[in-house]
Amino acid sequence: MESLLARSGNRCELCNAENSLSIYTVPPAEHPNNQIVVCESCLLQLSSGTTSPQYWCFLPDAMWSEVPAVQVLAWRLLSRLKNETWAADSLDMLYLDDDTLKWAKQAVIEDAAPAEVHKDSLGAVLENGDTVVLTRSLDVKGSQLNAKMGTVVKNIRLVADNTEQIEGKIDGQMIVVLTKYLRKQKS
Repeated sequence: MESLLARSGNRCELCNAENSLSIYTVPPAEHPNNQIVVCESCLLQLSSGTTSPQYWCFLPDAMWSEVPAVQVLAWRLLSRLKNETWAADSLDMLYLDDDTLKWAKQAVIEDAAPAEVHKDSLGAVLENGDTVVLTRSLDVKGSQLNAKMGTVVKNIRLVADNTEQIEGKIDGQMIVVLTKYLRKQKS
C-alpha cells in the first residue's frame, strides 16, 4: 500500500481527493499492476455499479495518467458514459496501447450483456416461487375470469424468454401476467 500511496502522491488517482483513501483492484484480478488508489467517494461509485455522469466529470483529466490501471478504468467509465458529449469527446482523444486497450475491453465484454431479470412494477427482482400481488384488476383473455386488484398469486414461474411475463395460478387456472401489473410480496 505504501508504494501505491507514494505513486499517487497520497491522492485519489481518479479525482485527486486526499481523504479516506483505499486500494481498488481493476478487474480482472489476475492482471499484473491492477491496483490504484481511490477515495471513498470514487470507491462508492465504482462498487455501486451505477455510472453517474455528474460525478465522473473529472475523468478527462484522470485519463491522462501514466498508470495503465487508471487509463483502463477511465476508458471503461468513459465508454459507459459515451452518450454524454464530454465523455464521447474524451474517449475519442484517449489513446491506449494495444495491451492496455485489450485489458480495458475485457470487462466491457463481460459487462455488455447484463443478465435478463424479471422485475415487478416497483423494480424488485422476481424469482421462481415468489408470491406477488396484482396492482390492478385484469380480465384474463380467453376466459370469464377477472383477476381483482390485490389478488395474491403464490409460487410464480418466470417465463424464460420474456422478462415482462410470469405464470401463476388464479382461482385454479394457470395464467400469464405482465410483470408491470405485479408487486412482489415481502416474505
